[in-house]
This record gives sequence, structure tokens and C-alpha cells, in this order.
Amino acid sequence: MKQHYARILRDSEDRVARFLEIQILDPASPFCGGFPKSDSLSEPKTAIYRATTMTACYLNRDSRYYLDAELGRRITLALAFVRRSQRPGGYFDLINCNFFSGPDTAFCTKRLLPAYVYLCKVENGQLPAEQQARAAAAALRPLYEEIIRDAAGALTHCGFHTPNHRWAIASVLMLCGRLFDEPECTAAANAILKEGIDCNEDGEYAERSAGNYNRINNDAMITLAAATGDESWYQPVLRNLDMMLTYLDPDDSIFTSNSTRWDRGRKIYPREYYLEYLYMGWACHKPHLLDAANAIMEQVDRHRLRSFDCLILLMLLPQLVELEHDGSAIPTHFHRYYEGSGIVRCRRGGWSYTLINQSPTFLFFQNGAFCLNLRIGASFCEHRNFVPATLEPCKGGYHLHQTMTGWYYLPFAEKPATSDWWQMDHSKRDKLYGPDMVFDVDVTEVENGIDVHIRNTGIDRAPLRVELAFDAGCRVETEHFSLDGAEGGGVVVRDGTLLAAKGRDAIQAGPCFAAHSYTAGKEGSLGRVEGCFTAYLTDYSTFEHTISLRALPSRYD
Repeated sequence: MKQHYARILRDSEDRVARFLEIQILDPASPFCGGFPKSDSLSEPKTAIYRATTMTACYLNRDSRYYLDAELGRRITLALAFVRRSQRPGGYFDLINCNFFSGPDTAFCTKRLLPAYVYLCKVENGQLPAEQQARAAAAALRPLYEEIIRDAAGALTHCGFHTPNHRWAIASVLMLCGRLFDEPECTAAANAILKEGIDCNEDGEYAERSAGNYNRINNDAMITLAAATGDESWYQPVLRNLDMMLTYLDPDDSIFTSNSTRWDRGRKIYPREYYLEYLYMGWACHKPHLLDAANAIMEQVDRHRLRSFDCLILLMLLPQLVELEHDGSAIPTHFHRYYEGSGIVRCRRGGWSYTLINQSPTFLFFQNGAFCLNLRIGASFCEHRNFVPATLEPCKGGYHLHQTMTGWYYLPFAEKPATSDWWQMDHSKRDKLYGPDMVFDVDVTEVENGIDVHIRNTGIDRAPLRVELAFDAGCRVETEHFSLDGAEGGGVVVRDGTLLAAKGRDAIQAGPCFAAHSYTAGKEGSLGRVEGCFTAYLTDYSTFEHTISLRALPSRYD
């Protein structure tokens, strides 16, 4: 992909130019050689990421920074800062959170390793290079190596917090074990890997983080395959990459609203997946993955993004630069029910919808770049929202169900040991159960949209609400009013058909209804969706309504 390579090189050079502008050069500063972020913090992880990009440009013959003496000096300064920041025993900190951190040491080492391997291959002649480049690589290689060796030592006895941390640590250990012939590293990696990989048959990892950690896990599996020669590690990667193709919405962004991590609900484009699709398409002879790699680079152009910072990896794998593939495509028409992940993903060209089990925001409808989230507010005993307990296919669509059971404590059968309510063992109380509030929701696909049939049974007279949360900045109107859908705002829509529009895209919802104006819910209820304007449809239990959602073109520019 020579054209992609040229773009990635150019973007890397632009990054390096900025790094040189902001690098701390005051020799009296403890952060000399580091790079302040927007919050002014200078941490070793940031310096590592920037030093490796600088190293790639420094040793790349096609770069305007090739063997630039000043850049070489700045790389040395950055690595000296990294080395000073490394804890005794090899650990790195994430300075705003984790100290003597195994996971962050793994992520730092993961970034250092490709540059280190490249330096070794240039120095020993495995990759073609001019004599000056070999000398430069020979000068940098030991600076990288001392950092990596100590970090690998720390990882042999470190701990972790989250599922993805395990695979980052294990993959780095396995590669270090191979590079340095360190059986302790390999043994520590295998101790983690015996837990088994948490990628289900749908291709979803435990954290469901399509915007970030799925990719991190895939990287770890690819590294394990490279370190061990065992290509069975590719299998979870292939499953995930196929699944990810059905997580792309009509505006090219990744659906992230089922994530359990920081990327939940974030607008993220798949540029960081580019190299995984390219590499796996090449390594496993999967043309559709190469199609996706090309499509992702087109998205990078379309959304005026910088390309993925992966120059050093392309320098290590020149066969990917030479590879040419004409196809460019991602699926735009699909319907998938991922039962193991509890999610339905359906896209029909320019619009899509998503259903999520066991989530209060259980339905997402998107037309182009304009999105609607749907919730049902129900303050009933300890419950505050309809949260589907089951999601199942049914004739014409999907059925979601929840039975909310009310309960009350009964007096202790025996006198409690204390009169302090907070010290009492309430698990020893019997409970009085009932009544129930029951929700059954059917979602069926129709032309240009979906119908959402909501049936509420059980206890009557409870004020309920359907919340339609549209992306803020839209125009909202019915036959009776027109208003700006400002962030954090809301309106109760008593009747008619609602049309919300933003840019070129619009979503129609109705028929609307309102029997009351109680929209806040009881204490503990979810607030309005951040970044949205909320339209409320209200009624008292019990009720039965069908809300039609349609994707339409906007009537306004």
C-alpha cells in the first residue's frame, strides 16, 4: 500500500515537527527530554510514544528527518527522560493513577519493542541500510534495550486490573522471552495465558470496547502469534475484525454505546484498526479484510484525520508497503444478532439501529450522522428504568422483556443484635413480594425504519415516560411547534408526529402522547443523556403504544 505508506510517513513527519516544538529542553528541569500534554503533565508513556515515532522518521530514508543530527539528539534526550522515570525494578507509572504499574509498563514496552526490533535488524544487517544508518541504530539500540530488559523483569511478577491488561502483559513477556532468551518471561506469560482468552464466538472481548480495547487485545494476539509461531492466536483476531465490520455506523464511526470502558458513547473512527485489517488480510489471505483497510484509509481522508501512527511497523514489514489491493469496502447492509454479547446490530445503507440487552438505553437509531437513544423511565420500588432482562428474536423482529417485582421488608423473626439500622443484617429478614410491573417491547423492521411496540402490564396508575434523546444541536418540530434542540434541554410532546433534524439527516417519531408532565423520575433516576436534547412521551401504567421511527432526509440545510 505505497499510497497509504506515503500518507502515514507524511503524518509522522508532521507529528515529529510538533514534538520538536514542545519537547522540554531545560537541563535543570526534572522533565527534561519529556513532552507536556494539554494538562501540562509530562509522563514517560507519552515520551515513549513520541520517541518511537521520532526514531521511525530518523531512520527512514524517505523521511525529511532521515539521520537528522538534531532529531537524533532529541531522541536521546527523550530516552534519557524515560530511563530516569523508570522505577527501580523496571516499572513505569501512569502518573495520574497507577504506580509501579504492571499494565502501564506493558503498554510502554509494547510501544518500544517494534522500534527496538527494527534497530536490531538494521544494526545486524537483516534490513538494508546505509552505513551511517547502521551506526545510528547501533547508538540507539542499547538505550532502548536497557529500558526494555528492566521492564520485562518487572512484568514477570506484576499484577493487573482489567481483562485486557492480562493480554498486554502476556504478549510483551512472550516476545521479550524470545528476544532475550529469558525463560522467566515465557513462564510468566504462560501463567497468565492459562486463564484462556475472553473472546466469545461473536468475536467480542469481555470489556466490549469496540472503540479501544478490542484493538488492544487484537494487537496482543498478533504479538503472541509472532512470538510463538503459533497462528492459532489469529483466530480471536479474525472473529473480532469480522464483528467490527458490523459495528460501523452510517457516518463511519464505531458503535461504542455498549462498551464497559471509557470509550462508551464516544465518537471514534476506526483508523487505529487500519494496520490490523491490513496485516491480517495479508497474513491470512482474507481479501475482505484488505478491502476494509483501504476503506478505513478513505475514511481518514473523508473525515480529515491523521493516519494511524504506525510507521515503524510498516518499516518492519516492507511487504505490507509493497502489497497492492484494489478493493475498498465495508458492509453497509447487514443484520446480526450477537446472542453471546446481547446485542443486535442492523444497518440498511444510510441508517442503522441497535438493541442492547440489560441496558437502560436499550435502543439506538441512527440516520447518517444523526442519532436517537431510547429509554423508558419507570420509578417502581427500587427500579428506575426499563432494563431488558431478555432479548430474543421473534416473528418479524425482536422481543425484549422485564418483570419488575416490588417488595417490602418484614419484621425480624428474632430480636436483632442491634437497634442501629445500618448495622442490622437485613439478609435475615423475610420479604413481602408484589406487586409486579411488566414490560414487553417488540421491535420490528419496516421500510426506512423500525416500529417499537411497548406494552406495559401489572400495576396501574404509575406515571411512566418514554425518553427520545436526540443529538443536541438539532431542530425539533411537530404540527404545533418548532424549537432548537439545545444540549440538556427537553420537551413533553403531547400529540402529533415529531421530526428532529440535524444537517442533512432527520428522524421522525410518533405518534406522540402525553398524559402528564412528570419527567424527572424518583431520586436515583438517570438524568438526561449527555450531549442530547430529550423529547418525552408520557402515560400512566398500564398502557400499549407503538412508536414509529423513520429515517428521512432533512428539510433544512
